[in-house]
Amino acid sequence: MELMELLTGRRTYRRFLQKEIEPCIIDEILHAARLASSAANKQPLSYVVIRNAQKVEEVFRCTKWAGYLPPEDGQPKEDEKPVLFIAVIENTDMNPNCDTDAGLAIGNMTLAAWNRGVGSCIIGACDKTKLSEMFGLTKDQKLHTVVAFGYPSHKSSISDAENPDEIKYFLDENRDYVVPKRKTEDVVTYLSVSYTHLTLPTTPYV
Repeated sequence: MELMELLTGRRTYRRFLQKEIEPCIIDEILHAARLASSAANKQPLSYVVIRNAQKVEEVFRCTKWAGYLPPEDGQPKEDEKPVLFIAVIENTDMNPNCDTDAGLAIGNMTLAAWNRGVGSCIIGACDKTKLSEMFGLTKDQKLHTVVAFGYPSHKSSISDAENPDEIKYFLDENRDYVVPKRKTEDVVTYLSVSYTHLTLPTTPYV
């Protein structure tokens, strides 16, 4: 895909086909995470891959989906659940401040996945205590996020938010997601250079 097409299509997906993701694609997703930039190149992140069906179900039970929607609309049903989770782990002994690193790695993972037609949902609303125990995390490790993956069974598109405050995603008549995005002019300010305080030389250059 072209880059802008990839960025536009890489949305949050919350309903999935029950189709296994090939191991080579999972490897690409993890390799993309590894390539992400890292503050001071400390590389404080590690990953737990959950692809066994029973374990995927256990992780799923610890997650909450689509906070803007009622559960009957936003929560994946039995035949819509993800087939893979990747947990992003912060190793705080390497760097106690991993948020930026995690964001960069997650961005790489979800883009690499979408390049192969695999959708994703980044989930912070989860039972981190229970999941941390399940993943066997140490006192120096902290669960940042779990990312769900699968081949989407619905579409997700962007619309311009006519009102910058109206940004809640919703389902259209086909139960496809529509995601309002603030317009460029609502989020970007250009600083202009003022020359009023510049002192011009009195002697011309020769």
